[in-house]
Amino acid sequence: MAKEKSSPDLILMITTITLLIVGMIMVYSASEAWASYRFNDSFFFAKRQLFFASIGLIAMFFIMNIEYWTWRTWSKLILIVCFVLLVIVLIPGVGLVRGGARSWLGVGAFSIQPSEFMKMAMIAFLAKYLSENQKKIVLFKRGLLPSLTIVMTAFGMIMLQPDLGTGAVMVGTCVIMIFVAGARISHFVMLGMLGLVGFVGLIISAPYRVKRITSFLDPWSDPLGSGFQIIQSLYAIGPGGLMGMGLGESRQKYFYLPEPQTDFIFAILAEELGFIGGCIVIILFSILLWRGIRVALGAPDLFGSLLAVGIIAMVAIQVMINVGVVTGLMPVTGITLPFLSYGGSSLTLMLVAIGVLLNISRHSRI
Repeated sequence: MAKEKSSPDLILMITTITLLIVGMIMVYSASEAWASYRFNDSFFFAKRQLFFASIGLIAMFFIMNIEYWTWRTWSKLILIVCFVLLVIVLIPGVGLVRGGARSWLGVGAFSIQPSEFMKMAMIAFLAKYLSENQKKIVLFKRGLLPSLTIVMTAFGMIMLQPDLGTGAVMVGTCVIMIFVAGARISHFVMLGMLGLVGFVGLIISAPYRVKRITSFLDPWSDPLGSGFQIIQSLYAIGPGGLMGMGLGESRQKYFYLPEPQTDFIFAILAEELGFIGGCIVIILFSILLWRGIRVALGAPDLFGSLLAVGIIAMVAIQVMINVGVVTGLMPVTGITLPFLSYGGSSLTLMLVAIGVLLNISRHSRI
């Protein structure tokens, strides 16, 4: 292995912490009205986010000092554990149902979402498999098919919850990793056609997904139903203008936009901090992705490179989907904005992933 550098990528670390601080501020600002009404404590969500952020930062700094190739040793076991958790969460009376999805394990308000951790487990496993079978990846049956079978099995279990957003992020991340590893484009074209047919089938099989598509095309066709969230999100972004209405001055957070501290936090940020505030956040994510790509290119081995690619792809896909949904460019789906949205499992997972990326950066040749 390459000799370890004295320090990790400081720009990557500082950018992550900056996004986390922005997220803490926005979670409080977006949730204070809802938290005061429901829990009689305006800091309810902010305190919980601070708790999970603290755990995540501790995990990030701890994992940053664990050699990244350790994940190759334990990737199979971690994947098996995540598969077991995905089975357990589907058991009635065990898995907690929220928002129509049986996706959580835990007691009361403190819970974890196994599908979130499956994303990182799949990244680590695929990085190991692809780095050890790079020559076979150009072969469909002996290289590509086994990896896709595992990915689609996990996707199927996530869809049983159902959670299309998380499943789509995981599949998209894995496809990018497989492509970077050297799979044939002709195979991707064929699989892309099959995937499109399957995706359309998933949408048609669930009436609420059909409504999301129609509301995306014309939210005013059902302004109080399937189009409600998109309309309220745009009502938040529009008045923000260039400079915003001011931190804490959002109007849409007062029970117009449902639970604005989660998937639609970017809309509140745009309303309060304006176009400039939204651009600054996008620039911060761009810096994070740039440093991540740099780490992937400079990794001393293929496993480290693919591991970094998977982490960066996961972050990039989530950002694109979340911002796309909030701005009305994509149909509504439950995807959090990394480091900003309220949510313990998502936040912890992202900080753990950045910890792995920071360790890879300590060995980077660039």
